[in-house]
Amino acid sequence: MAHSPDTSPLRRVAQSPLTRRTLLGAAAAAPLIAWTASMIPASAVASHPSMLHTAADLSRAAQRVDAGSQPWTGGWNRLVANPRSTTGWNPRPLETVIRGGDGQNYAQLYPDIAAAYQNALRWRISGDGTHGDAAARILNAWSGTLTTVTGNADRFLAAGIYGYQFANAAELVRDHPGFDVTRFRDMLLNVFLPLNEDFLTNHNGAVITNYWANWDLCNMCSILAIGIFADRQDLVDRAIDYFESGAGNGSIENATPFVYANEGLAQWQESGRDQGHTMMGIGLMGTFCEMAWNQGIDCYGYGGNRFLKGCEYVARYNVGLEVPFSEYTWQSGPASSPRWNTQTEISTAARGQARPVWDLVLGHYQGRRGLSAPWSRRIAETLRPDGGGGDYGTTSGGFDHLGFTTLMHAPDTTLRRLQSYNVQDRYARHAGFDMRIDADISPAADALFRVVPGLAGSGTVSFESENYPGRYIRHEDFALKLRANDGSTLFSQDASFRQMAGLANAGWASFQSYNFPDRYIRHANYALRIDPVSTDLSRQDATFRLVA
Repeated sequence: MAHSPDTSPLRRVAQSPLTRRTLLGAAAAAPLIAWTASMIPASAVASHPSMLHTAADLSRAAQRVDAGSQPWTGGWNRLVANPRSTTGWNPRPLETVIRGGDGQNYAQLYPDIAAAYQNALRWRISGDGTHGDAAARILNAWSGTLTTVTGNADRFLAAGIYGYQFANAAELVRDHPGFDVTRFRDMLLNVFLPLNEDFLTNHNGAVITNYWANWDLCNMCSILAIGIFADRQDLVDRAIDYFESGAGNGSIENATPFVYANEGLAQWQESGRDQGHTMMGIGLMGTFCEMAWNQGIDCYGYGGNRFLKGCEYVARYNVGLEVPFSEYTWQSGPASSPRWNTQTEISTAARGQARPVWDLVLGHYQGRRGLSAPWSRRIAETLRPDGGGGDYGTTSGGFDHLGFTTLMHAPDTTLRRLQSYNVQDRYARHAGFDMRIDADISPAADALFRVVPGLAGSGTVSFESENYPGRYIRHEDFALKLRANDGSTLFSQDASFRQMAGLANAGWASFQSYNFPDRYIRHANYALRIDPVSTDLSRQDATFRLVA
C-alpha cells in the first residue's frame, strides 16, 4: 500500500477468511479467529430477514412504538412523516439507469428505492398490509424493467449504493405474496453484482488507492447484501474477505490507516478530503458490519473494535473538538502512470454535516456490547430522532443512507435508580467505586445507571454508570464494584445479571449473577454484594425496584 504506516503497533490477528462457516462451525473448527468476540447473535443462521434488520429487531421496534417509548417513537414519527413512505407512491422504473456523464437519469431511481424501503419498514412494524403492497409494487416495477446501470466511473457508485439499498428493501418483503422474489434476485445478480465485482477487482483501471473508501464500501455492501438475499455463501465470503484484506481503501485497515491507541481513536481515510464523505463512510461501514453481524460474523470487533475507534475519531471532530491527524500519502490516476498525493491536515469542509447513521453504530457498541462510545453517543443525540432518504436533501447525497437508525437501532439509555425493597429511602450508588445503598441522594449521578443488554448476552442485563460511562457494576470476591469494562470475558460475566421477579415481591425485581447463579445482588450492612439467598430477610435484601 502507498499509505503511511500505522502509527500504533496494531497486531493483525485475523489470518483466515471470516465466513459464517468459520465463526459458527462449532468446536471442530477451533481455534476461532482471535478477534471475534463471544457476542455472536444467538440466531446467527441464514434465516430471513437478516440484513440490516432481523425479525427480532422489527418486533422490538414495534413493541417500542406501541408503547410510545422514546426515542424510538420519534423515529417512527419521522418515518410516517416522510412523503416517500406513503402507499400512493408511484415508481418511475427505467430500462437503463445512467449515473455520470451525458444523459444522467439516476434521480428517478433513488427516491423509488427509499419509497420501497420506507413502505416495507412501515409494513413490518405496523402490520398495515397496504404498505407491504406498495413496497412490493415498487420493487416489482423495477425488477420488471431495469436491465442496465451505466455512465462514467460514477456507475460503480450507483451499482454499490443502490444495489445494497435495493436488496435491503427487498429483504423486508421477500415473504410478501405479491413480491416476485425470483425476478428481483435475478436483477440483483445480473445488473448490480457484475459491476460490484468489476470495481473491487479492477477499480476502473486505476491504481488501487485512487478511489476513496466509500467507493469500495458501497460495492462491498452490495455484494454482501446480494449474497444474503440470494442465499449465496460465496458472495458473503467474498465481501467479508475484502473487508479483512482487500487491497482497496474500503478494507478495514485501509479505511482506518492510523490508530491512536492512547486516545481510542483511528483516523478515517477520507478525513483530509471532507467530513460529508467521511461520515458517509461511517454509515457504509456500519451498514456492512450490521449485515455481517446478522450472518454471525463480527466485523464490528475486528482489531480490538477498530471501527469503533474510527467512529469516535469522526464523531469527536464533527461535534467541534480536535483530533490528531497524521500525514496521509497515496497514489491516484491510471495504474500505468500513477501520481503521488499528500494530505497534511484534516479537512473542515462539511464539518458537522447531519447524516442518519450514528444510532446504528451506537446501537451495537453501546447497546449490544456495553462499550463506551462517548463521541458517537454525543453526535447521535444531536441528530435524534434521525430520518431517512429525502430528509437530508433532495439530491443523491440525501439518499446515500436508508436511515431511520434511531427507530431501528438506538440503544435504551433511560437512566434508572435501583431502589431497595426493605429500606425504601435507600438506592444503589457508588462511593469510591464501592457499591452500597444510601439514603435518597437524588439527583446525584452516582445513583443513576443505564440498564443495558448484558455484556455476557443470554438474556442478561448490565448496569452502566451515568457519570462514569464505560464503568459497570461487577462483582469482585462477591462484593459489587464499579469498574471500567476491560473487554474480557470474565468482566462481561461478572457484570451481567439475570433480571427476574422479586424474591420478596413479584412486582419488584431481583438480579441473579450470570456466572454464580446461586447468588443474587443483595445488601448487607448497606454494602452491595452477591450472596446465596435462603431466608426471608435475605430475600428482602435481594429485592429492588428500577425507578426511571
